[in-house]
Amino acid sequence: MERMENSIDRRHFLQLAGVSLTAAATGSGAWLTQTAPARAEEIAQSLDPEQALKRLLDGNQRFLQQQLKNPDRSKERLKELAQVQHPFATILSCADSRVAPEILFDEGMGDLFDVRVAGNVVTPEVLGSLEYAVAVLNTPLVMILGHERCGAVTAAIKNERISNNVSALVKAIAPAISKVKDKDGDVIEQAVVANVHYQIEQLKQNSVILSERSLEGKLKVIGGRYDLDTGEVTLV
Repeated sequence: MERMENSIDRRHFLQLAGVSLTAAATGSGAWLTQTAPARAEEIAQSLDPEQALKRLLDGNQRFLQQQLKNPDRSKERLKELAQVQHPFATILSCADSRVAPEILFDEGMGDLFDVRVAGNVVTPEVLGSLEYAVAVLNTPLVMILGHERCGAVTAAIKNERISNNVSALVKAIAPAISKVKDKDGDVIEQAVVANVHYQIEQLKQNSVILSERSLEGKLKVIGGRYDLDTGEVTLV
């Protein structure tokens, strides 16, 4: 994928965000307001990238051990989030019904900014969503989460042409497949991991906003793999 010549620079993006803030404050926007409940804001802003990652992985361990806290799911939390959000991490995951970030990381409403698409591919629309989460909501962590036996990756390996739209997903994954197709072992498993790495490359190459935040140490971009059999998330 070529570098996006029309990528929104950080200043313009934040100017657009300012418009959204104003609109929300006047009732014409739904995502943000200019003020925030102290609890949600303080929790989000107190975490650096490493702390955010630790919180994610600790939550997955609780899920594995079935020692769930099921946090932030009360009516009070719902009211707290009605006008504002301050997620501590952004997850780009596959749309697979078995990969639900709030469940497998034992988090609740407002904790994670979820972007879900088959094959966890970085399209322009997905990239815009990730930039919004980082530049406007200030999430310090972005995880691209692939998973075992991914159907989209399998379709890309088989070069299946179910429809023109599905073919677009296959095309977005194909460069990752080319890196592992001649290797020994489980091709699908290797391709799942290769696709996570490839999508991280696309993210970094095509987003000035995310690259700047990473260089400043304000953002960590990592890859993960979810095991369907065990429920465990491992870093890749």
